[in-house]
Amino acid sequence: KQARQLENELDLKLVSFSKLCTSYSSGRDGRRDSSDTTPLLNGSSQDRMFETMAVEIEQLLGKLTGINDKMAEYTNSAGVPSLNAALMHTLQRHRDILQDYTHEFHKTKANFLAIRERENLMGSVRKDIESYKSGSGVNNRRTELFLKEHEHLR
Repeated sequence: KQARQLENELDLKLVSFSKLCTSYSSGRDGRRDSSDTTPLLNGSSQDRMFETMAVEIEQLLGKLTGINDKMAEYTNSAGVPSLNAALMHTLQRHRDILQDYTHEFHKTKANFLAIRERENLMGSVRKDIESYKSGSGVNNRRTELFLKEHEHLR
């Protein structure tokens, strides 16, 4: 009963976690033309949400692992063969669910971290390009003059 409750709770959390990770990538891509501070602020709040949800899910996975271990101990100590087979089947089902949830969590987490790293790198590149274009106006003028002079000399 406890395992089913935790599995249901984990399922809901994993769906929310997946939605958060998906909204992070689509939200960041949609704001490419906005100022540098807006995506950083939204990204940091999403990063905090991500970290909070990741910790909660890891705790639930740990609890479910503990319950599965207790069920395994009970199954090994039970003496009735027919009851033991049914319990083994139930235990295996719960282990499979735990393994699926763990795999899904790690996959979603890895995808999110990859997206976040990519966005940080791309944001840094965009910021460098923008700062080069806007911050070096004098240098651009000099460069243009040198290029014009070079063309005239050629």
